[in-house]
Amino acid sequence: MLKNASNKKFAGILAALFLLVGTAHTYGQTNNPGPKFGIKGGLNLSQLYVDQPTVEDESMKAGFNFGVFGKIPINSFLAVQPEVLYSNAGSKVTYGGSDLENVLGIESGEVRFNLNYVQVPVALAVNVGPLNLHAGPYLSYLFSANVKDLKQSDLSSSDIATLDTDDFNKLDYGVMFGVGFDVKAVTIGVRYNYGFREIGNSGVAGQLTENSKNGVGQIYLGFGL
Repeated sequence: MLKNASNKKFAGILAALFLLVGTAHTYGQTNNPGPKFGIKGGLNLSQLYVDQPTVEDESMKAGFNFGVFGKIPINSFLAVQPEVLYSNAGSKVTYGGSDLENVLGIESGEVRFNLNYVQVPVALAVNVGPLNLHAGPYLSYLFSANVKDLKQSDLSSSDIATLDTDDFNKLDYGVMFGVGFDVKAVTIGVRYNYGFREIGNSGVAGQLTENSKNGVGQIYLGFGL
C-alpha cells in the first residue's frame, strides 16, 4: 500500500517535470525574438589612470558615443550584440614637479587628452525579461587625437603642441560589460570599457601617459527595429 502510494507520488512528480519542460520549450520557441538593428548614442565619462610620478591629479573627461547596433538572438535567453560606435576618450591630467620641465621641456600644469575612436564591441547578452546583462571584447581604432596644454598661453612653446595622432597607438582593445533594459523598440543601459593597451607609443606622449590605458563609462539610449 505504502509502495503504491510512493509510486503514484513519483509518477505525479515526473509528469509535472515533463509538463514544465514542455512548457518552457514551447515558450522558448514561440517567444524567440527576431534580429534587431538600430541606432544608439549617449554620454562617455573617461579616465586614463596615468601611472607617472609627476602626476598630481587626474579628472574625468566628458564625451559622447553614437553609432549602430545589432542584436542577433541565439535563443530566447542569449543573443550576440555587435556594434560600430564613434567614441570619445581621454582625461584631464595635472602634472607637477621640476622633473617635468627638465626632462620633457614643458611646464607643470594641466594637460587635456582628447582621443577619438571608432569602436567595434561584440557582446554576448543574457536576457532575463526586459533586463539584459552583456559582456565581451572590443577593438578600437584611433582616427584623431588632440592634446592641449591648458597652462601654456602660447602652445608653440610647448612640446605638447607637436603631439598628434601618430604619437599614440592606433589600435586599442579590451573588454566591456554592462546592463541594459529593452522595452519594445527602446533600449537603455550603462556600460564600462576597460582597455588593455597603453595609449602612448613613444616620445613625449609615451612619457606623459606612461602605463595609462583607457577606462570609459557609458550611458546610452538606443532605438531598434
